[in-house]
Amino acid sequence: MADLPIPRAETAPSRPGVRTPLSPGLRAALPVLALLALGFLAPLLTVGAFSVSPEKSFTAFQSFTLENYQAIFAPGNTVWTSFLWSLILAAAVVAILLVVSYPIAFGLVHVFGKWAGFVSVLFVFPLFVSENVRLYGWVLFFIKNGVLDGSLKWLGLGTAPEVLFTPGITLFGMVYVYLPFMLFPMVLGLSMIPKDAVDAARDLGAGRLTIWREIELPLAMPGILIGMLLTFVLAAGAVAEAKILGGQSVITIAQDIEVAFTYAQNWPLGAALAMILVAIIAVLALGVMRRLDLDRILGRR
Repeated sequence: MADLPIPRAETAPSRPGVRTPLSPGLRAALPVLALLALGFLAPLLTVGAFSVSPEKSFTAFQSFTLENYQAIFAPGNTVWTSFLWSLILAAAVVAILLVVSYPIAFGLVHVFGKWAGFVSVLFVFPLFVSENVRLYGWVLFFIKNGVLDGSLKWLGLGTAPEVLFTPGITLFGMVYVYLPFMLFPMVLGLSMIPKDAVDAARDLGAGRLTIWREIELPLAMPGILIGMLLTFVLAAGAVAEAKILGGQSVITIAQDIEVAFTYAQNWPLGAALAMILVAIIAVLALGVMRRLDLDRILGRR
C-alpha cells in the first residue's frame, strides 16, 4: 500500500488579545533602546519640562508656562545674535574641513599605504588629551611673548601679529578640534568606492575629473554627509573655543545657555534656549539623514 501523505498542521492565526513574543531583532535592540531612553530621551524630556516652568524655578513638572519662549522671541532680544554666530561658525567649520579633510582622507585610503595606520593615529592621539588643555596650548603658542612671538623675536623677524581673542582664532580652534570628526567618516565614505568601478571608467576613457565627479564623489557622499552632520552638530554647541581662544569676542549660544544655568540661576530660560537649539539642529539633521542610504552604508545591500 502506497504511503499516504501526512497532512501538515496549519498554523493557527493569531487571535486578538493574545500577546506574541518579541522578534529576535527587537529583543537584541532592547539594551540599546533602554540606553537611549535613559541617556538621551529622559534628559531631553527633563530639559523640555524645565523650559515650560516659571522663571527661576528649580523644580520641573509642576506648572506650565510659555513665558521663557516669549522672552526669547520678544522684539529686541539679542540672544538671536548668539544663535547666528553659532550657526555661522558651524557652517564655516564644515566648509573649511570639507576642503582640508578630503585630500587627507584620499591619502589615507589610496596613497599612504602601510603608513595609513600611523597617520590615522596622529589624528586620533589628540583626542586622548582634554580639549581645554589643547586650547590653552594654542593660547601659549599665540600669546604675546609666547612660543610664536618669542621665536620670531629670537630670529630677528619682528613680532607676531595679535590673533588671540578674535573671531578668526575662534574659527581656527574649532577647525582644529573637530577635524577628526569630519576626517574619519570621509575615510569611510571613500573606502566604500569599488575599485572595479573606477578601473572600468578609466578603461572606457573617462578622465580623472570625470571619474571623481561621476563615480567617486557620489559613492563617497554618504560618508561625507555623515562627517558634515557630525561636525556641524558638535560645532553648533561649541563653547570652549570662543571662551579660551576667542576671549568672548564672540558669544555663542552655548555660552548663553551656560550663563543661564550658572550665573543667572535661571534654569527654565537656559532650558528654553537649549530646546530651541536642539530643534534647529534636529531640523537640519533630519534634512541630511533623508539623503543617506543607511542600508548601503551598513553593507546590507
